[in-house]
Amino acid sequence: MKAFNSFSENLPYCQTRILQKARSGIVYYFGDTMAMVATDRISAFDVVLPKAIPDKGRVLNQIAAYNLQATKSVVPNWVINTPDPNVTIGFTCEPYAVEMVVRGYLAGHAAREYKSGKRIICGVALPDGLKENDKLPTPIITPTTKAKVGHDEDISREDILARGIVDENEYLQLEAYTFALYRKGTEMAAEQGLILVDTKYEFGKHEGKIYLIDEVHTPDSSRYFYKDGYEERQQKGEAQKQLSKEFVRQWLIENGFQGKEGQSVPEMTDEIVQTISERYQELYRQMTGESLAPVNYDSLLERIERSIVNYIN
Repeated sequence: MKAFNSFSENLPYCQTRILQKARSGIVYYFGDTMAMVATDRISAFDVVLPKAIPDKGRVLNQIAAYNLQATKSVVPNWVINTPDPNVTIGFTCEPYAVEMVVRGYLAGHAAREYKSGKRIICGVALPDGLKENDKLPTPIITPTTKAKVGHDEDISREDILARGIVDENEYLQLEAYTFALYRKGTEMAAEQGLILVDTKYEFGKHEGKIYLIDEVHTPDSSRYFYKDGYEERQQKGEAQKQLSKEFVRQWLIENGFQGKEGQSVPEMTDEIVQTISERYQELYRQMTGESLAPVNYDSLLERIERSIVNYIN
């Protein structure tokens, strides 16, 4: 199976347009609207890994479309239409320079920080005595900066306001939206036998209005545990069964890579690529109750181009 790793930058209808390569996709701007093409590229520790993951792009795009539709009554979002499994059309928004990370459990980056001895993360105090993957007393927001180059960095609400990165009234609105989205995402995950452990949201403004932008509640931005057996595994100190990119990060860490200077990405064997692809397909089945439909990869680029052209015209 051929993975969708790139997309033509010389499409006739885009010759005078602005194009931007994102970490996991390609974005075409058409004035007030934009087309986001989800590719099979995968990133970790702010580095795009050398091999693409079959089906990742359309899995993420379709899960995002499903969740954006389900949450639009909670928070307005940027989407206008999804004309293709790999394509989303929406408003062009001016993004805020922070990502809103919300955590309901001590996992991933927060768990690693806690294990190192930190009890204050992004200005939020955590109690002693927590174990990795424990549920937090209450969900917390641990924002990060959005770095144009290099790594995103943890930042507190106080620093965001002190540095004028976001206006206070608007930041309070972003916090309210973040908690509301997390509550909705938690409810939706529970219905499918999953726990939404943590996730991140990005917001932007269009014509003075705040919108949720990018994707939402996919394994690229979210961590899920299986609800069944969670308590038992936690009591025994066992690793939680999860659906997210964390297992990719753990594989990289075990092989000596965390995106730091001088480190090299370990070899991605066909086996690890297939394993990651299967994880994405598994989450799709778990969240939608359906298996991923077959796709003709030989005509994929033509199909995507046609869907954008037809919509724009």
